[in-house]
Amino acid sequence: MTRVSVQPARFPNGSSTQSLTMPSPALRNDSYLSSASPVSVGKPLHANDATTTNPNGLRIFNPNDNAAAGSATEPVRQSRLTIWSCLTASLIAGTIFATMTGCQWAAGSQNTQGAALYNQGQYTAAMEQFQKAIASDPTDSDGYYNLAATTHRLGNQRQDPNLIRQSEALYNQCLDHDPNHVDCHRGLAVLLVDSGRPDRAFTLLKNWAAQNPALAEPRIELARLYEEHGEPQTALKYLEDAVQQDANNARAWLALARLREASNDPVQALQNYQRALALGGGVLGPNGAMVSERVAALSRQINSTRDAASFNAGGTQMATPAGFGSSRY
Repeated sequence: MTRVSVQPARFPNGSSTQSLTMPSPALRNDSYLSSASPVSVGKPLHANDATTTNPNGLRIFNPNDNAAAGSATEPVRQSRLTIWSCLTASLIAGTIFATMTGCQWAAGSQNTQGAALYNQGQYTAAMEQFQKAIASDPTDSDGYYNLAATTHRLGNQRQDPNLIRQSEALYNQCLDHDPNHVDCHRGLAVLLVDSGRPDRAFTLLKNWAAQNPALAEPRIELARLYEEHGEPQTALKYLEDAVQQDANNARAWLALARLREASNDPVQALQNYQRALALGGGVLGPNGAMVSERVAALSRQINSTRDAASFNAGGTQMATPAGFGSSRY
């Protein structure tokens, strides 16, 4: 599936890399790259998921990807009413498959229109398109997420508790259709923290992690939450667990690198940045340049320290940076 999604909200307490204003579904903490960012980032949620470039970060479903992916793609779950309406239309058209795809195309088109409106700041109009997308495909988790995140943004802008309650319900509906929806978990966690229920946010993410012991994403989100609540060591443990669960998750390695750099561990940070860069490639998007810059800067720092130590010792030493992609893991 190709998805473009409202960029996930941020936790409120700030970070070492940038301030995190509270909360904005159109913003993200770049050190914890997300599948909803406007570039394809990290390991997709499903084997055949991908994220298309879209500056507003809204999620859309592209039914062509299912056809191209084959049987390995997770099937779209349809309600009985939706299936019946699609089958009825398919009998008229003469092809069941084409009409099922047509239902998904309708939702995708409406999500795309909503994304364009959202990008223009027309949030109410965007919400109308997302509502139409859900009506076209009531099992489209991304439609629920887009509507939830936009409602969340409006609720914060207007300080409207009714909109906040609506967005919470929509986040939960999204998770009903996709229990492993990464951005939805984050959006709901942010909402819970912002509404004075951080314990509920931690419980939400811990339950998600417990239900998916082999999935790295819940641990990355828990690390984000713990770091934003001033517990970097606990965050570090979750990130170390994440890369053990999925050693090819560029997002986990990048978050681990940033946290280690903030903890004044340049050698490990360099290795982790190199690992993220080697794994991420194109999926890091604009952040790939940032990672390359950090690799270069840390290499210079480490070499300078070695040169100084060698000079003070009265000897000479040729400093060589760590090999690209090297890691102790």
